[in-house]
Amino acid sequence: MNIKAIHHIAILTDDYERSKTFYTEVLGFKILAETYRKERKSYKLDLTINGQYQIELFSFPDFKERASFPEQKGLRHLAFAVENIEASVDELVSRGVDVQGIRVDELTNKKFCFFYDPNGQPLELYEV
Repeated sequence: MNIKAIHHIAILTDDYERSKTFYTEVLGFKILAETYRKERKSYKLDLTINGQYQIELFSFPDFKERASFPEQKGLRHLAFAVENIEASVDELVSRGVDVQGIRVDELTNKKFCFFYDPNGQPLELYEV
């Protein structure tokens, strides 16, 4: 096996328009493609991060809530790299996003903080 990179991350939402607005207008992702799949009554929104990776945002009418939060097996959170965490936090807060306090990673000495998308998906900003 010769894995080159992460291709995409899939996120399921119960409020498509709210999540679309959050990821595009609040976080600044760009739309690659938006598809409505009539047979599934589902949207699929492909989002780009600086033209390299993508998030696939899905809406499904028959979604399931997370089993436990946030300490379930499987994906725990998504982390996004930022150059200036204070400025990034200020921007999120100005847009009405509740952000936890900035902390310092004891292993790397880098700053990070957590916040949530409209579906309660835990997200992290990590200063690089």
